[in-house]
Amino acid sequence: MKRKHLLKPVKQQKIALERINILFREAKSMFREDPRLSDKYARLARKIAMKYKVKIPARYRRNFCRHCLAYLMPGKNLRVRAQRGHMVYYCLNCKHISRFVYNK
Repeated sequence: MKRKHLLKPVKQQKIALERINILFREAKSMFREDPRLSDKYARLARKIAMKYKVKIPARYRRNFCRHCLAYLMPGKNLRVRAQRGHMVYYCLNCKHISRFVYNK
């Protein structure tokens, strides 16, 4: 029989979302000084989202590599290209390619 995973209490989910927002803001501000610390913040935010079964907000979802979990900053460790209705994100750390559909 398949195990059923219960949701966490709503109060805990709200706190988790607040922490995720704070971590991504800190990752953005710290990227220039210490990119590894920004990677750590992005990884921690993802762990929190998984533990409390919360979706990472859409504005932050594309800010980290899904393969190496590094915080991505266009021009520094991320190459962005538009190709036939897709945005192509190329992580310069792990060479992983992510494609996102965009509406014209």
